[in-house]
Amino acid sequence: MPLASTYRPAARITALGDGFYDEVCAARFPKRELRFRNQRAAKQIGLHDLDDAEWEAHFARFEPLPDNLPKPLALRYHGHQFDVYNPFLGDGRGFLFAQMLDDSGRLLDLGTKGSGTTPWSRGGDGRLTLKGGVREVLATEMLEALGVNTSKSLSLFETGEDLQRGDEPSPTRSSVLVRSSHSHIRFGTFQRLAYRADTRGLERLLAYSIEQYFPDLATGPDPVARFLAKVTRASAALAASFMVAGFVHGVLNSDNMVITGESFDYGPYRFIPKYDVQFVAAYFDHEGLYAYGRQPGAVLRNVFRLAEALRPLAPDVSIATIATDFEAALESEVERRVLWRLGLTARGDSDRPLAMAVYAFLAEGSLAYDQFFFDLRGGLDREARALAGADKEHYAGARWDALRRIMRPYESTPGAFSPYFDRENPCTLVIDEVELVWSAIAERNDWAPLHAKIAAIREMGAALGD
Repeated sequence: MPLASTYRPAARITALGDGFYDEVCAARFPKRELRFRNQRAAKQIGLHDLDDAEWEAHFARFEPLPDNLPKPLALRYHGHQFDVYNPFLGDGRGFLFAQMLDDSGRLLDLGTKGSGTTPWSRGGDGRLTLKGGVREVLATEMLEALGVNTSKSLSLFETGEDLQRGDEPSPTRSSVLVRSSHSHIRFGTFQRLAYRADTRGLERLLAYSIEQYFPDLATGPDPVARFLAKVTRASAALAASFMVAGFVHGVLNSDNMVITGESFDYGPYRFIPKYDVQFVAAYFDHEGLYAYGRQPGAVLRNVFRLAEALRPLAPDVSIATIATDFEAALESEVERRVLWRLGLTARGDSDRPLAMAVYAFLAEGSLAYDQFFFDLRGGLDREARALAGADKEHYAGARWDALRRIMRPYESTPGAFSPYFDRENPCTLVIDEVELVWSAIAERNDWAPLHAKIAAIREMGAALGD
């Protein structure tokens, strides 16, 4: 079947040359059973008209898309992992499969997870458990609904292999995931070149990054400083979105951050049940390095590491300026996103930021995090409903009175309410819900709860709006 006219291949990564990647072959799987197909994401890149056989050919057998990369590419990078530099990284169970322009004209990558071994597998089997694939589908859907700049899960196939894992009952089922994201240029891609003292490589990578992702920086002075300023603001916006979504990534290493400020690669993530700055997602994060409340600091450290990698091109880059810009952008983005999630706008001038008051209120109580934003969608216009609800005891006392005073100058935005907000409870994705979805699959091969949860998440996203 011919692809839609909106399919616009753009295999631009090859302009960097083979020093940035290795050509690899995809694994051959004993079976290929489609478990999730994201038609909404496929339409944005002109792949929605693929029939079932074509979808399998491209996203389970990894036959090249027309006029695209002839072979998959395992990308090379380094990175700080839990504050320890690792020079032995690279795509070990995934690869870049294709590049194209999306419906807004932005360069978009199709990458994989669980597609087989590469030169960077370091003894691993290059596979992805089915549970891991299901968890990533859920994470990307929920984050997209909550306004986070995230990769999208495009396709998930079950692949029929029995995998051994130390953190799951084994043998466990296997899968291969295809995700779309706007860049795979990681902070660690620059770190690798700096580690190798490859100044020409740094120059080439910076030029490619500006040309493909920040073309407005193509002319003018101090391209490194202006590039870092862009990445700093995008990274601060990402950190803010995590905080307002109540999301804990779990593994905010510098190889898991890209220059476009897009989140991806979801392993031991969690959504917080209630506001708790010490909440940790990864069982192996013993020091709480990437705890919920420490995520902005972790993201900023990674921006510093990117700046350090670029010092051979700009020795005078100011870390202090980066820190100042990051903190200002973080504060502004948290405020903006809290207002968006609450469906509020300021009625004239407000003398105190609302976000600060919201988090002070949540820190002193035990109200469920998502329930708060649900109950008070529209602010004090919804106060009567909150006071009559199951959690009414939380909306009383001095701390509630203090929040009410600060909320008075804010009014609901047009379209803040929808039938979604008339129900008793919001759609959430705390770990118990993820496990319930998985147990239905593991015990009964019942996929209905997964698809029902995705439908509920998308309904919530539509109600929240852009």
